[in-house]
Amino acid sequence: MAAARATLTALRPPPDQAAVAPPTSDELIRRVALGDEQAFAALYDQLAGPILGTVMQVLRSRAQSEEVTQEVLLEIWRKAAQFDPARARLTTWALTIAHRRAIDRVRSEQSARDREDRVDVLDFHRPYDDVAEAALSTEEHHLVRQALATLTELQRESILLAYFHGLTCREVAEKLGVAVGTVKTRMRDGLVRLRDALGANR
Repeated sequence: MAAARATLTALRPPPDQAAVAPPTSDELIRRVALGDEQAFAALYDQLAGPILGTVMQVLRSRAQSEEVTQEVLLEIWRKAAQFDPARARLTTWALTIAHRRAIDRVRSEQSARDREDRVDVLDFHRPYDDVAEAALSTEEHHLVRQALATLTELQRESILLAYFHGLTCREVAEKLGVAVGTVKTRMRDGLVRLRDALGANR
């Protein structure tokens, strides 16, 4: 019996090697706020999956979602000191940041598409500055009306919506129920005819 007890005692790990409960999320974020990189690595493992899932629901694109997920985790690292456990759970706080970042990315992408559409309109416009000048000249409004009358209905509506109402090519296409490419082609052809018609009336 004494020999068996001695054997068990020898196999028992010393107190400093005994199992230690893993730190909670709140403990990890407090350590992250102090710049603890190991705590951040542990927190990263806990949050990366849920954050990616939340972002994917908004963006759908895996590549963009992974990029936004990295931005969210970086924001958590930078703003860890702002987390208040009395106001929300850590996961809720992190996923709120993730959802906001995903929405921001959607808005950014939409703004970029709108800017491209407006550039397309400007590209149509630049070769025909004389057309714009005539359209804006009070004395020549009647000439513009006559010139517009020579266009097809789609050409006329596309140009009026883009140049006089400030719509993008995409917005014009949606309003008229036609493809964006069709709008661009009709606008280009219409501007050529409008320029020629105005030139003939000068």
